[in-house]
Amino acid sequence: MIISQELLRETEKRYKEREDPREENLQKIEAGKVFEANSVQLVQKRLERLAHAEVPAGLSAETVATTVPGVQPDSTDTFGVALERIIGKSDLIGVNYLDLGIVVSRSVGRIQIRTATGQLQGYGTGFMVSPRLLLTNNHVLGSAGEASNSWAEFNYQNDTEGRLLTPVIFDLEPETFFLTDGHLDYSLVAVSDNARDGGILQFGWNRLVEEQGKAIVGEYVNVVQHPNGEPKQLALRENQIVDELEDFLHYQTDTAPGSSGSPVFNDQWEAVALHHSGVPRKDEQGRILTREGTPWTRDMGEHRIDWVANEGARISRIVRHVKQQNLTADIQRQLRNEMFDAEPSQSLPNVRRPEESVRRPAIVENSLSPSHDGDVSAVWTLPLQVSVRLGQPSVPSANVSDLPVTPPPSLTSSATNTSTGVEPSSDRGEMPDDSQELQKALSDLEEARSRTYYDEQKDHRDREAYYEGLSESLDENDLFERLSELLRQTHANQPRYQPSKYVYPWVDLHPNLKLQSVYSGREFSAEELIREDFRIDRERTARLQELFSAESALGAERITQEIDALEESLPYNCEHVVPQSWFDAREPMRGDLHHLFACESGCNSFRSNIPYFDFADFEEVVREACGKREENKFEPTSGKGAVARATLYFLLRYPGEINRTSQEYELDRLEMLLGWHKSNAVTDYERHRNMAIFEQQGNRNPLIDFPEWEPNIEFRLGLG
Repeated sequence: MIISQELLRETEKRYKEREDPREENLQKIEAGKVFEANSVQLVQKRLERLAHAEVPAGLSAETVATTVPGVQPDSTDTFGVALERIIGKSDLIGVNYLDLGIVVSRSVGRIQIRTATGQLQGYGTGFMVSPRLLLTNNHVLGSAGEASNSWAEFNYQNDTEGRLLTPVIFDLEPETFFLTDGHLDYSLVAVSDNARDGGILQFGWNRLVEEQGKAIVGEYVNVVQHPNGEPKQLALRENQIVDELEDFLHYQTDTAPGSSGSPVFNDQWEAVALHHSGVPRKDEQGRILTREGTPWTRDMGEHRIDWVANEGARISRIVRHVKQQNLTADIQRQLRNEMFDAEPSQSLPNVRRPEESVRRPAIVENSLSPSHDGDVSAVWTLPLQVSVRLGQPSVPSANVSDLPVTPPPSLTSSATNTSTGVEPSSDRGEMPDDSQELQKALSDLEEARSRTYYDEQKDHRDREAYYEGLSESLDENDLFERLSELLRQTHANQPRYQPSKYVYPWVDLHPNLKLQSVYSGREFSAEELIREDFRIDRERTARLQELFSAESALGAERITQEIDALEESLPYNCEHVVPQSWFDAREPMRGDLHHLFACESGCNSFRSNIPYFDFADFEEVVREACGKREENKFEPTSGKGAVARATLYFLLRYPGEINRTSQEYELDRLEMLLGWHKSNAVTDYERHRNMAIFEQQGNRNPLIDFPEWEPNIEFRLGLG
């Protein structure tokens, strides 16, 4: 598929605008300081994700085990090995890395672009992202009409003897589902399950993940593709990420450019980008050049272009865009939900194991000899053509002593408020003022001064439109179910847990534009907590880097323990009304803004993961500023109405995540929360929060919008 000149110009423009930061990144990468080429928050998210690496989404452990005998999915990559590859210490990769790549690549197919009369116009690449939906570029399938004439062809690849397998062709069904966007250059289209030879599920699918932390600048990525319509090929670790833009990734290669619609995977075989374009090398006359240095012509195909850099749309941005679309048909909403909610099948039907193959190759010693391409690559003939980057020149590893580390604030300072654990800002180490994410958070805070704190009329219009067609006259069970489904479907944007970015600058501000601790009522400036949480991020990352330097082969379990310990010893000044341990700190619950409130770390630790309680003698006893705590009981000094409504929202949005136990909420404590809701009226502060979160996440808290609905909702259905 030939990329349009307009798309090439847009890509070149973005690439040129990012020249200075990209060169800075390359210098840091070449010096072995990969972590410094990324924000502290992104590094931490990447490390956390590596520590919890699992089988690629959309593939069950059983699928991998039955498709690739001998592969143990839970050991695809130890944390230490993955970390060493990122920072340049090692190029070693387990053999099962190739096995998993072959399994994942089955979901990648060739798009035959045809006219209404059946004439072949060109080829592209696409891949399955749900049991029925295929993702490719907008410039491959730009309209439902183009998609209706085209085909998706799977299994178009060579076997181990170099012979073509039998392709399996599927019709596309844009009349069932078709969604496209020119800026992100993606099209999402339904695939017919009536193949001319077998069903679509035999090829599996790759669930797209919105969360950040799938890759960082400096990592190598893998591209699975049908270049120029040729049999399927893999470029393993040939492309290195050199820059991250808001909506795109830039990655460079010497030998293996991507082709339109190709999935770009990290080493854990998670899709991180949808390849769509690149920056071509040009001569002095502005003519595009081939890899041989001669002028390129359109009949040569895009795979012959000498690409300076590749560009792919970030998967997180595509997922966010898909979730934000207002789909009217039930089948469309159902297919979209399957992208994120469907469980992978337990096996891939009709996949022959080696002992069942009708083309079992004879095993001949030294029969799989690689051919060489220059001095850094080799090509084997497997069921796919695989291009592998071998050992790179060694570079110095990241050294924690080279990083600016700010020591934690003194815990013995006489100015410390021991009841709350927050110190005066003058005692704190500060983030460098040029931190882009810090400056963005402070800029958002400054913008808050000129914004309308609470627009009652707009909020009323938004509220009426949001609940349109929903009647409070439904019985208690039906109203719970309808609200639960509404909150889930409209939760289009799911930010990760980063209060300095999403909570402090706007969402949790009070009418005086200050923050107040949800438990103690103590007041803080938002800038104070933003800077403190950024300092905590840097300290966490520095300590992890120090640990990695001392012990290079940490297992996933150990690193998970270390991260948990760091978060406990260096907590943010933010409270999860529903404690993280109750839902294993999983997203989207962890970052759901509806139950996140500013709270000094001392009160956060004082409450711990204890459920709320109503003490009979609360007003008479001497207690801490945060509240009263005894054994498995905690009552806050302030914020009871807000935390009760946040907990009730959680029961609606995530039924079954709060257990009906004494360690969480039994029925008597549920009644207590309902009592707090009734006796503490909704304030403009909560209405402001609800409106601000609606703008960011897309969903609302019904208990804030319609407090009077509470008796008509059967909240017991939310307890597990």
